[in-house]
Amino acid sequence: MEPIVGYSRAVVAGQTVHVSGTAPIPREGEPPEGAYEQARLCLEIIGGALAEAGASFEDVVRTRIYLTDADDWRDVGRAHGEVFSEIRPASAMLVISGLLDPRWRVEIEADAVVSR
Repeated sequence: MEPIVGYSRAVVAGQTVHVSGTAPIPREGEPPEGAYEQARLCLEIIGGALAEAGASFEDVVRTRIYLTDADDWRDVGRAHGEVFSEIRPASAMLVISGLLDPRWRVEIEADAVVSR
């Protein structure tokens, strides 16, 4: 979707990496059904974008999590915690009315600062 909409998965500005809102879009097939699995896929995609930009999860200073159902917060939070429990970036979890594809339950953004 990046070339169609006109955005980048990640942008490097100095020592900062901004990763766009990342939906649970697999390379092939359909998105997973569960909120936990969707969040894990979002984080996997974010991890790849960070690596391409010369960063890692350890460099993440902020995440934003968008949920379409407030009841999914525990499952999505568990997935987020599996990656960030030691890193502990600033974060927000917001409930919104919907995402572009109605099958998507979560979308995640990340900002990183690379100090090396």
